[in-house]
Amino acid sequence: MSEHHVDGLLHPGDRAPNIVLDAITRDGKIALDDFRGHSPVLVGLFRGLHCPFCRRHLATQAQLDPALREKGVESLVVVNTPIERARLYFRYHPLPNLLAASDPERVSHRAFGLPNLEFTENESEWPHKMGMDAVMTMRIDMPGELPEPMNPMAAADLLNNKDGYEMTEADEHMKATGHGQLFGQFLLDREGIVRWSFTEVPEEGRRMFGAPTPRELMSAASQVAG
Repeated sequence: MSEHHVDGLLHPGDRAPNIVLDAITRDGKIALDDFRGHSPVLVGLFRGLHCPFCRRHLATQAQLDPALREKGVESLVVVNTPIERARLYFRYHPLPNLLAASDPERVSHRAFGLPNLEFTENESEWPHKMGMDAVMTMRIDMPGELPEPMNPMAAADLLNNKDGYEMTEADEHMKATGHGQLFGQFLLDREGIVRWSFTEVPEEGRRMFGAPTPRELMSAASQVAG
């Protein structure tokens, strides 16, 4: 479980740390310092590709890349999936506008203060622990994707089956060690200062599996670009 507490989460006004990760969709490394002094950047720190919700969130971010670039904002997604597994996935599921990096050790998530939630049987201490009794009372509502509001586990199984996503040993390992990793998106200005963010951390878990709308993302980008 992450040692970072909720008050360690980066907020608007905080300076983002530099992180250096293996690039998935190109050769070499990607560092946040590559953008510093050049352009704002939207950084999406997601769970591994085994998470069907995160696959959809990162696809949305990739689809917004042309509109973000028009405003002078770059885009980077980070997934907790080992590099070879991630490259294989994107080879068969290409997202042309995607700049992505692999972080199986979740270094970036810890650096931005995103907790790795521990699931327990019935003990909840948000955002460090959450009982499965509470998880099973949650309902994910995704019209057009799910036939009805469902608990997160049933929804994930259905979406993975729908996507034809086959879990590998690498996926199973990531799921076992980071199934509760909370995700976040952070918009950094040219100097690497957080100007906007959306994470699963606030509201005692009610944001889990949710995401900002494209309109919210583009509105935030307009403010930074301006």
